[in-house]
Amino acid sequence: MSVVLFNPAFSSIEEAMQALDAGELTSVELVEQQLDRIQRLDHKLHAFVDVYAEEARETAQAMDRLRRAGIRLGPLHGVTVAVKDLFDIHGKPITGGSVALPARISTTTATVVERLRCAGAIVIGKTHTVEYAFGGWGTNEVMGTPWNPWDMQTHRIPGGSSSGSAVAVAAGLACAAIGTDTGGSVRIPAGLCGLVGLKTTHGLISRHGLIELCPTHDTVGPLARSVRDGAILLDVMAGADPLDPVSHQAPVRRVLDGVDAMPRGARLWVLPEQEREGVEAAVLAAYDEALATLKGLGMQLVEKALPQRCADSMRIAGQLMSAEGYDHLGALFERSDLRFDTNIRRRILLGRDTAAGEYLRLLRARDAARNDMLAAMDGIEACVFPTNAISAIPVADVDELATPLSRFGRFVNLMNLCSLAVPAGLSPEGMPISIQFIGRPWDEPLVFRLGHAFEQATPWHRLRPGGLD
Repeated sequence: MSVVLFNPAFSSIEEAMQALDAGELTSVELVEQQLDRIQRLDHKLHAFVDVYAEEARETAQAMDRLRRAGIRLGPLHGVTVAVKDLFDIHGKPITGGSVALPARISTTTATVVERLRCAGAIVIGKTHTVEYAFGGWGTNEVMGTPWNPWDMQTHRIPGGSSSGSAVAVAAGLACAAIGTDTGGSVRIPAGLCGLVGLKTTHGLISRHGLIELCPTHDTVGPLARSVRDGAILLDVMAGADPLDPVSHQAPVRRVLDGVDAMPRGARLWVLPEQEREGVEAAVLAAYDEALATLKGLGMQLVEKALPQRCADSMRIAGQLMSAEGYDHLGALFERSDLRFDTNIRRRILLGRDTAAGEYLRLLRARDAARNDMLAAMDGIEACVFPTNAISAIPVADVDELATPLSRFGRFVNLMNLCSLAVPAGLSPEGMPISIQFIGRPWDEPLVFRLGHAFEQATPWHRLRPGGLD
């Protein structure tokens, strides 16, 4: 673990942009440093499926020429972004974390990637994912499991399913990344790798060009090194898209504009006592310290029971994910002549026996749970819960039948809430611990204000993994 003041590989987007605009750094220098780190470190970290080295260099040169001419494409002009290998990029292979079929060459580019490029981002490569994004540990039997960079001696889980995206940013291989969150898949790896991660309101960011798992829950979100960076990325990516019929225009067009406003007096729903059982002691200690910090910032802490236990929400969400996953991928996973991650195949095939009547019952249960939760939040600005019930464990200790990393994640997707995960401490082993601010649908501006206030009052976002140079 180390504190980095300014290092281009570990700088925030804002810091990098300031250095680029001041002429203290060029995009070519930034890209070359990160490509060098990828070459030296990624054979072990296993963050990337594909690295677009020459394209990144050429784009960096073009961005530097534009900057010298006084042209700035947008808030990401000349910084790098890594893309989870669930998104189409025209002319590039896409695997979805699977080797069952030969990699498909994309004939379109995902809207979110187009928007990042239009804002000046340099796509440095595609990152590993859990097969078809169906898993929270970050493991992948068929393509390999990325290595959490906070422990370079023991192979620990990165969290999933956006595993490679989190590792790439945490290890200084890219300035930021995008992932998907169906049951925690942005927040889980962000929390385990010491990053900021956002689960967006369903439809806030276009899913055109995305391999879907559970369309009623799938969302797109950023992984970044600071809350402000997350807001910058969200503002670039959000908005209605005619290519995605479920996309919407956000009520607030620019989240970054209000992120510095201190939400004093906000009433925050804290984790009920009955939900603390089974949570790792170090996580609870960091969480309680975070609550004390928030109280010191003028927040009001409210404890009351959830209208539906997290375990019940997890069960409903898991059944919906399997049912919709089977609808999309069942024909593929039924084939016995292809190689799959055995754990993912088991989860997909669980949806085989979900009849139409049962599926409709699950949707009604989801809607009822959402209505009950929103009613219970009356008079409450947001919830503040741990992001994960545990810190990163060794890959060798993973029990694929257990779901501790989805415990505080899935209900957010089930109820279409939004949530921002923010670093909040370290375990005795030096592994990151995280809290999440959970808001109503479309309340991204509020959870960003809460996250930024907490971030500015604590040192955790400034820490970086050691042993990577």
